Amino acid sequence: MPIPEQECQGIVEAFNVIVKKRMDAIMQQQQSAMAGAAEANLKLGNEYLEKNRAAPGVQVYPSGVQHRVIREGSGPSPTPVDRVRVHYTGRLVDGKQFDSSVGGEPAVFPVSGVIRGMTEVLQKMKVGEKCEMVIPAHLAYGENAPEVIGPNQVLIFEVELLEIVR
Repeated sequence: MPIPEQECQGIVEAFNVIVKKRMDAIMQQQQSAMAGAAEANLKLGNEYLEKNRAAPGVQVYPSGVQHRVIREGSGPSPTPVDRVRVHYTGRLVDGKQFDSSVGGEPAVFPVSGVIRGMTEVLQKMKVGEKCEMVIPAHLAYGENAPEVIGPNQVLIFEVELLEIVR
């Protein structure tokens, strides 16, 4: 015997209420976990920044970005409107590599088209320079980082500025 339409609607509505409550609970758990990870990452990153600032050759800019030259360059420095060709490796303070162009084609991008901390350091580099840049979370992705990186991560990049692409 078929179920009356009104009874079916009631069953569907009850089911939707149950599903919504479960989805809300899952979302709250995920937000709580992300908040905990964001707090832990920020603490770990700030400890790394504090320790690294005392390392030999590290320059600390007013923004908090840290820059250490590995190999001097002798060419011009790019401006915010330039595009650059670079080799880079990005890693987290725990050493985990999250991206790299090394071993493949160099990356080409606008100087002002990357995270703020990298934009700042690129403009201080000279073509041919290889450096390490340590970028505080607020000048990287902050809480809105891609999943592969995670919220509030301090990022460490080794960057070789190959050329300014005009």
